[in-house]
Amino acid sequence: MRSFTLLVFSIILVLASCTGNQDLPSSHLTRNDHYITNQSPLVAQPYTALNLGDIEPDGWLLTMLELQRDGLTGHLDSIYELVLGPNNGWLGGHGDKWERGPYWIDGLVPLAYLLDDENLKSKAQEWIEWSIANQRENGYFGPYPHTEGDPEIPGTQQSRSEDWWPKMVMLKVLQQYYSATGDERVLTLMDGYFHYQLEMLEEFPLGHWTHWGNRRGGDNLAVVYWYYNIVKEPYLLELAEIIHEQTYDWTGVYSGDMIRRVNPLPRLHCVNVAQGLKEPVIYYQQHPEQKYLDAVKAGLESLRAVHGFVTGMYGGDENLHGNNPTQGSELCTVTEMMFSYESMIPITGDMYYADYLEKVAFNVLPTQHDDHFLRKQYFQQTNQVLITDQERNFFQDKNARICYGVLTGYPCCTCNMHQGWPKFVQNLWYASADNGLAALVYGPSSVKARVADGTEVEFTEKTGYPFSDRIEFSFDAETSVEFPLHLRIPGWCKDPAIEVNGEKHGFTVEKQVAIIHREWKPGDRLVLTLPMEIEVSRWFEGSAGIERGPLVYALRIGEKWKEVISDEWAHSFFEVYPVTPWNYGIFIKSLEEKEFKIHSVKEVAAMPWNLENAPVTIKTWAGRIPEWSLYDHSAGLLPATTHSDDIKPEEITLIPYGCTTLRIAEFPVLPGK
Repeated sequence: MRSFTLLVFSIILVLASCTGNQDLPSSHLTRNDHYITNQSPLVAQPYTALNLGDIEPDGWLLTMLELQRDGLTGHLDSIYELVLGPNNGWLGGHGDKWERGPYWIDGLVPLAYLLDDENLKSKAQEWIEWSIANQRENGYFGPYPHTEGDPEIPGTQQSRSEDWWPKMVMLKVLQQYYSATGDERVLTLMDGYFHYQLEMLEEFPLGHWTHWGNRRGGDNLAVVYWYYNIVKEPYLLELAEIIHEQTYDWTGVYSGDMIRRVNPLPRLHCVNVAQGLKEPVIYYQQHPEQKYLDAVKAGLESLRAVHGFVTGMYGGDENLHGNNPTQGSELCTVTEMMFSYESMIPITGDMYYADYLEKVAFNVLPTQHDDHFLRKQYFQQTNQVLITDQERNFFQDKNARICYGVLTGYPCCTCNMHQGWPKFVQNLWYASADNGLAALVYGPSSVKARVADGTEVEFTEKTGYPFSDRIEFSFDAETSVEFPLHLRIPGWCKDPAIEVNGEKHGFTVEKQVAIIHREWKPGDRLVLTLPMEIEVSRWFEGSAGIERGPLVYALRIGEKWKEVISDEWAHSFFEVYPVTPWNYGIFIKSLEEKEFKIHSVKEVAAMPWNLENAPVTIKTWAGRIPEWSLYDHSAGLLPATTHSDDIKPEEITLIPYGCTTLRIAEFPVLPGK
């Protein structure tokens, strides 16, 4: 039966190649000539990833990666040696054989090659070499099953070694490693493993060992398509169909009413929801039906409406938990949501996802690790006024989940946090289907890439974005070369401007992208200006969010950090207490008449994400609400109205949400002023 199926897929592949997918618009048929991109019959993608190492971070983005190098990412094998040391199952030991090792390496590999750091490369290489060297004859790779007599390590998953899920993470690791090195052994491993999956999934489906493989099959599917684009073997398309069929029906969930259910709340795990976002779009490549694209946006709108926060995140302190801004959102949700957007941008060319990616990256991610990338916060709150090891209204609230520590909360985030910034940098630039370059996400960086007929060119991007609206691109190459440069125009920007070599340059915007097609000469300079206006959005109980460009602004609250030593943990953790008032509402007159005074610094600090270095401040009029106080160790329920007629106006200071630890970001609205 399988032989017949393979024959059918071969015939389909040949027919698709001959017909050229004539049912698709001709604009969809262009494919980049220089980088790994979708091959027929997969739908042609408008953008494709560059090789790992082609993009180099600069400015504050470089600082974030250097902090990771010097912090947890670069030293987790010694800081968390019990699990990620030499006894890990992914190094041949008897220790943890599940997701934690692959999670760490999934961030370590891109960090190592973005920084060109030989020490980090060497650390990652140990894990890669073991996987390659120990692949079995039947194609299986990964740790060996837990056997009787192996020492037990508390809190680890030694018994899940054959679970499909951790292999999905390690496949992502190997994909990135191949992108950086071209090591052909990766392709050999994948060929063996994908044949193994094709043989075994009928008897042992994705959800056989744990439900995580079933929920997160989109990660597996994405690597299958990537590998297909290199080798074009028809059996991979059959495997892709099986993986999609065995993966949780995210298309149905996002397009249905499950997420909008309030009572009872849906039993959907917050991280699974973030990872599942990309699955319909990943599968769309093989079956380009509009329903898969529509489902994701419908799902995001449902999340926003019922569980959403001004930051772009949603209430999910393990399961989805509504939109009260004191509900938690998990660090793993942040990094996986970012990766989902990074996966969907090149397939769809839809800048909606690039806007969303920036919102999450520039607001949520910086607040959930400390300034030195040595401690993380498992849950964060949008309105967060006290961080202590005390219970809150979370579905799961143990192990100091809101405190800053190494192992506070569940250690998945200790290992999975590392992919956030490196993969964000890797997705600043893309190759375009018309053999040009695309800057679709903005940040200080440089890129070297092949364009046109294969000429190598370089752009340097200097900017204080997202704090500044000015982005300057400088071009360099050995010779002049004609090609298109694609520039994203964010959905929030109403009046963008472009200058080339000091002169205003006309352009049109189609689907949020401006394309500058010209002969580029060494020394050319393009300046993109994206004016940012303050917008007021409404949230839980009619509260107000203050947004400007990609940034959310929150109340600046003075903070006092207190280290807590606990015998329960191998590492201490930090609690954070407010030293200035937090119970402010903003007057409706200030919101309606945009009574905001903005001040920006001239130079963005190398580490801008804290109270001291906040590059932008906004002052407006607010008043303290006496009846709004702590409840269950969090800010009490937002007052929808206030009956206090004598609230005294005070000028308060707002700073970027990402610069805060304690904050109010969804404000009660006060009458008058």
